[in-house]
Amino acid sequence: MSYLLSCCIYVWLILLPVRTSALNEEIEVLVLLPKNNSYIFSMPRVRPAIEYARMRLSADLYPGLNFTVHYDNSDCGNEALFSLVSRSCMKKPDLILGPVCEYAAAQVVRMASHWNIPVISAGALATGFSHKEKEYSHLTRIAPSYLKMGETFSALFEHFGWNKVLLIFEDDSEERNCYFTIEGVHSSLHVEGYKVDSVVIHKDHRVETDEIIKDIYKTEAVVVMCAGGDTVRDIMLAAHRRRLTSGGYIFFNIELFNSSSYGDGSWRRGDKYDAEAKLAYSALNVVTLMRTAKAEFETFTTEVKKSIQRAGIGPDSANVNMFMEGFHDALLLYALALHEVVKNGFSKKDGVQITQSMRNRTFEGIAGQVSIDENGDRNGDFSVMAMTDTQSGTYEAVFNYFGVNQSFQEIPGFNTDRFTLRERPRPPSPEQPDQSSGGLGVSAVTGIIVGALLGTALLMAFYFFRKNYRITIERRTQREECDIGKHRQLREDSIRSNFSAARERERERASTLEDCQRSRSREVCRGT
Repeated sequence: MSYLLSCCIYVWLILLPVRTSALNEEIEVLVLLPKNNSYIFSMPRVRPAIEYARMRLSADLYPGLNFTVHYDNSDCGNEALFSLVSRSCMKKPDLILGPVCEYAAAQVVRMASHWNIPVISAGALATGFSHKEKEYSHLTRIAPSYLKMGETFSALFEHFGWNKVLLIFEDDSEERNCYFTIEGVHSSLHVEGYKVDSVVIHKDHRVETDEIIKDIYKTEAVVVMCAGGDTVRDIMLAAHRRRLTSGGYIFFNIELFNSSSYGDGSWRRGDKYDAEAKLAYSALNVVTLMRTAKAEFETFTTEVKKSIQRAGIGPDSANVNMFMEGFHDALLLYALALHEVVKNGFSKKDGVQITQSMRNRTFEGIAGQVSIDENGDRNGDFSVMAMTDTQSGTYEAVFNYFGVNQSFQEIPGFNTDRFTLRERPRPPSPEQPDQSSGGLGVSAVTGIIVGALLGTALLMAFYFFRKNYRITIERRTQREECDIGKHRQLREDSIRSNFSAARERERERASTLEDCQRSRSREVCRGT
C-alpha cells in the first residue's frame, strides 16, 4: 500500500509542472480602433487579423486560453478614452489593443498604466511614447516606431559619410503623421551631431516649389521628404528641371504604410508630365518597412482579404498592411508573456509583470521574426527602394537595414554610386524657368501680374493727382491776385489818410504860433 502511495505521489509530482504551466484563462480584450474606413487601420480592416490570431491561439497553441474581444470606436480622438472608461465601469479589460492615433493613444495609455492594464499597439509611433518611466509604463509597441526608422537614417549617414540634411514634411492640424515621422528622423540625426534643417508645408496651402528649391540649394546634401504623393511629385519635377537630380543631391521619401505602391510607379498620373516625372523619380529613394514572405503569411493574407471583401470594403482596400500584421502579433505576444508570468506564480491581473515579460523578447510573428527591445519597442527592419528599371519605372529594394544589430544587407546589383554625392549645380541666375508655368516660374508669373497691376494703379493715381493739383494751383493764384489788389488799395488809402492828417496838424500849429507872436500874450503862449 505504501509502495502504491509513493508511486502516486511520484506521478503527481511529475505532472505538477505540466498542470501549472497550462493556461486556463478567460481574457477580456478591449480593441480601440476607428470605424471610419478612411483609415488603413480601421476596425473592419484589422478585425479579421485579430480574429485569425484568436482562433489560432485557442485551437493550436493555448487551447485553454479564451479571448473575449470587444471592439469599440476610438474615432482617433477622445472617444477612445470614453470607451475605455465606459467599458471599465462594467468590467475592466485584461488587455487593451490600440489605439493607433497618437492623441487618442496618449490618453488611453495614461489611464491604463494607472489601472495596471497592459496596452499593445501597432501605432502610437511618435517619439514621445519612448519615455515610459511613468505615464506610458504599460505600453508595448508591436510596430517599429518613428524613432527606430530615424536610426536607419543615422546608419545611412554614417555609412555613406553624409553630414547635412534638409527635412521637408507636410503638416496638418489633426493627425500630423508626417510631423511625428520627421520628428523621429530629426531626433535621431540631431543626437548624432548632424546638421539638420527643416521646411514645413502646410497641407491647406499651395506648395511653393520655387521656395523649396532655394532651401535645397542651401542644404548642399541630403533631402528627406514626408508628404502626400502629389506634393512629392511636384517637388521632384521642380528639382529635376533645375538639374538637382544629377547626383549632387540625395533624395529620400518616407513611405512606411503602403510600400506596395512603389512597385506600381507612384510617379504616374496619366498627364503630360509622366515621362518627365519618371526621370525625376529615378533619383528618388524610398525608405519603407522591409517585407518578408513565408507560407504561413500567405495563408493569413488570403483569409484576411476574404474577410475584408465580405465586409464590403472593396478589393482595393484589402491589401495587408503593418497594422493588420501588428495586431495579429500583439495577441500572440500577450499569450507568450501571460504564459510566462502564470508559470512564475503571477496572474492575469499583474499588468506590470506581463508588460515586463514582453520586453527583451524575440518570437516568430505572422510575417517573420519580431524582436522587442528592453524599452518595449519593436526593433525595426527597413528597406531602401530605388528605381532599378528606368524604362518601366518600377522600384525594387536595393539594400536592407536590420535594427536588431544595426547592420546593412546589400541586394545583388546594388550601385554605390547612387548614394555618392557629386559636384552640385550652382543656383541659376536668373532663375531657370519652370516648364509647367509656360516657361516662367510660378513666382515670376505672379510677380509680373502683380507688378503690372500696381504700375497701372500708380499711373492712374499720378494722372488724377496732377490734374487736381493744376486746378488747385490755378484757383489759388486767382485768389492771391485778388487779395494782393485789395491789400495794395488798403495800404495806399492808409498812407494817404495818415499824410493828410499830418499836414492838417502842421497847418493848425503854424496858425497858433502866428497868433501868439502877434498878440505877445504870455498866457496864450504859455498855454500853447
